[in-house]
Amino acid sequence: MPNIKSAKKELRKNVKRHEANVAIKKNVNELLKKSAKAIVAKEKDAKETVIKTIKAIDKMAKNGLIKPNTASRRKSRLQKKVNTLK
Repeated sequence: MPNIKSAKKELRKNVKRHEANVAIKKNVNELLKKSAKAIVAKEKDAKETVIKTIKAIDKMAKNGLIKPNTASRRKSRLQKKVNTLK
């Protein structure tokens, strides 16, 4: 536990940020799973789900939750799966 006032505040901020980051990552993972299921089931709204997922991945990369190359890799793999629908 921090003793200095500013360190205590920083700890509170870190806890809030951590909770927010975990929630965002969980949401993206759910979207990835939903997209994969939609692609396998060849649903009509699969492309819309994939677009939402790609937007979420881009936001994560923009905010520094994942690295840009990781975002590109995930988007690329997802897009390859979508292209199998055609």
